Amino acid sequence: MRFVIVTGMSGSGKRTAMKMLEDVGFYCVDNLPVALIEKFVELIAMPNSEVNKVALGIDVRADQSFDGVCRILEQLKENGYLFEILFMEASDAVLLKRYKETRRLHPLSPEGRVEEGIRKERETLKGIRQKADYIIDTSNLLTRELKEEIDNIFINNKEYNSLIVNILSFGFKNGIPADADLVFDVRFLPNPFYIDELKHKTGNDKEVQDYVMEFPEASEFLTKLVDMLDFLIPNYVKEGKHQLVVGIGCTGGRHRSVTLANELYEKMKDHGTYAIKLYHRDIK
Repeated sequence: MRFVIVTGMSGSGKRTAMKMLEDVGFYCVDNLPVALIEKFVELIAMPNSEVNKVALGIDVRADQSFDGVCRILEQLKENGYLFEILFMEASDAVLLKRYKETRRLHPLSPEGRVEEGIRKERETLKGIRQKADYIIDTSNLLTRELKEEIDNIFINNKEYNSLIVNILSFGFKNGIPADADLVFDVRFLPNPFYIDELKHKTGNDKEVQDYVMEFPEASEFLTKLVDMLDFLIPNYVKEGKHQLVVGIGCTGGRHRSVTLANELYEKMKDHGTYAIKLYHRDIK
């Protein structure tokens, strides 16, 4: 039997993840009281049970004691029950935006500020997050991209290390992305903007790509960048980082940065042990 516990921050997409697991054959139970978890596991693990895939959702809606949850999980492990923990995550800014859009109250701050509820919830969930087998950060994920992550873990059984690498092209004139972890400046390359036939095209067009990549410096930069990321990413994974935003910037964010971001994505997309996403912030 495959037994998955789904938990995480309110507003991070737990219900969506549970629905996706249900769609692929998991028997899903949401928000079961802590006191019933052990008995529930005993029942579904009985030899005559027809259930072979179970997802149990646990969150703070009922003011769950997550110290109690962690104790029960340790007890289950000692009793020989195998389970995996999927932790759904999102940045504070994204969670706050989602709460404002839906006008919902935070379960840990029903009469106060949403920010305070988010802070309390992070503290409450700190212990179970540390025990998670998978951490999916939905801050920049589309619904279909979340489904791909769920499918990769629970259907395709791909190796998963909880890291999503976001490659982001941008223009410096519009500001450096606030969420960028690494920023690389490709304004040292000749600018296609000053070539009349290329000015109104972008780094998604072959003519611009050919122009940018014909300079030896572009290929050398790309080689060195891939080499550095190959070194950095395993170390970020080891330290528990679950999202890496690699920003590549040029003046306007339409030609050089888009070309190099596309090239970097092509070289890294088949790595297999972490997810790669590509975004062009200022291409329009």
